[in-house]
Amino acid sequence: MSQELWTAVDSYVEGLLIGPDAALDAALATSVAAGLPEIAVTPSQGKLLFLLARMVGARRILEIGTLGGYSTIWLARALPADGGVVTLEADPKHFEVARKNIARAGLAKVVDQRLGLALETLAELVEEGAGPFDFVFIDADKENTAEYFGWAVHLSRPGTAILVDNVVREGELADAATTDPQVLAMRRFHDALAADIRVSATTIQTVGGKGYDGFTLAVVGG
Repeated sequence: MSQELWTAVDSYVEGLLIGPDAALDAALATSVAAGLPEIAVTPSQGKLLFLLARMVGARRILEIGTLGGYSTIWLARALPADGGVVTLEADPKHFEVARKNIARAGLAKVVDQRLGLALETLAELVEEGAGPFDFVFIDADKENTAEYFGWAVHLSRPGTAILVDNVVREGELADAATTDPQVLAMRRFHDALAADIRVSATTIQTVGGKGYDGFTLAVVGG
């Protein structure tokens, strides 16, 4: 098994089940041209976000970590006509690239972009009474994942689905002796998740064009 094979399978699936998309392709190309890190979800992962949001009948979506807006576009497209996405981004450059990508996709009126440290903007959302959200996607700095998840649950309702990306860290998640800050953060997140009686969750390992990693899917209980 190899990265080459994983990428080939992704390309095969994407060609059959997703295909070219002018707005999404432009969002990726613009992000790369602007020098943003190439860490956006893959097309297959973006389609998964779209399908999950549709499956829960999401009308209000919260995204923590906008980057260039690629995943934001997938999520916004899953919404009904009266739905909306709130997406949080700490980096002004990323925020501006995403703004243009979202506008190009015709979704500027659907997406509410917030610039600032997520731990601060999440608190502001609570103060505004912005919730509850029906679907939450967490894909930001890894060190604060446990805190982001806590806020996400606070902004949820019974039945809200929360997806957290990049949690397996090439299998290092299972290494109790790790000193990697991002892996330690994911282990702390899993410890907090295991102790949280408000949710039911599982973590799934994945391979694909972006390598070996995985995601956590949680549902808020009633």
